[in-house]
Amino acid sequence: MSDKIEQVVTVERASEHVVLVTLQRPDARNAINAAVTARMRDIVRETEADPSIWAVVLTGAGGKAFCAGADLKEVSEGGIAGLIDPDAGFASFVHASRSKLWIAAVNGFAMAGGCEISLACDMIVASHDAQFALPEVKRGLIAAAGGLFRLPRRIPRAIAFEMIATGDPITAERALALGLVNCVVAKDDTVTAALALAEKVCQNAPIAVRESLGVARRAIDDTEEALDSLSNAAQDRVMLTADFAEGPKAFVEKRQPNWVGR
Repeated sequence: MSDKIEQVVTVERASEHVVLVTLQRPDARNAINAAVTARMRDIVRETEADPSIWAVVLTGAGGKAFCAGADLKEVSEGGIAGLIDPDAGFASFVHASRSKLWIAAVNGFAMAGGCEISLACDMIVASHDAQFALPEVKRGLIAAAGGLFRLPRRIPRAIAFEMIATGDPITAERALALGLVNCVVAKDDTVTAALALAEKVCQNAPIAVRESLGVARRAIDDTEEALDSLSNAAQDRVMLTADFAEGPKAFVEKRQPNWVGR
């Protein structure tokens, strides 16, 4: 992997089980280009393969933008194909198969594909000045990276339709009131708050969290019968883990559990 690809997205271990992924193109408002897409493909695969990673926080550098979406300069030069992975979609992320928890730390605006990336995460922590928008229709485009169906699942349909049809942004405070984001914090605290949320999740049994999220992510799409079957299968897998025995034992012994993730 070239240095150029490495530096457009950085990864650092924030703690034993949490990593921080940062889009590093602040001069381009962290817009997604082919290099970012290639790097994100590797990062998703690496975090999925590493059993010591239980949660990931995704943010953007520079303090002004989480992500502005596609790099329109690269698109205008015919490079749109490089921004879309055949299996994982835009930025090698929006349709990627992921079992680990991802939290978006939106410190600034999340526009177009940037908003869609945040919608593909499991949780969102936003700064007070964050904005969310799907402005594609203003340019004769559509939000084809998941925004058209994920946004109406996350907020009231009428509001989602308004955002999609007008392309106008909403503030962090309105996003919180609508249930789009988990919390709104001071700008300088955005990443810290997202990491703290990740750490709180990591106090729990990692396989139980992953299996629970795996079912919960399907809650809107599948029938109750199908979800009951998925839930039972997840429970069967959890019962085979060492952590399944450790949780009740730690409770009886009045101590913190020692999760091993297997």
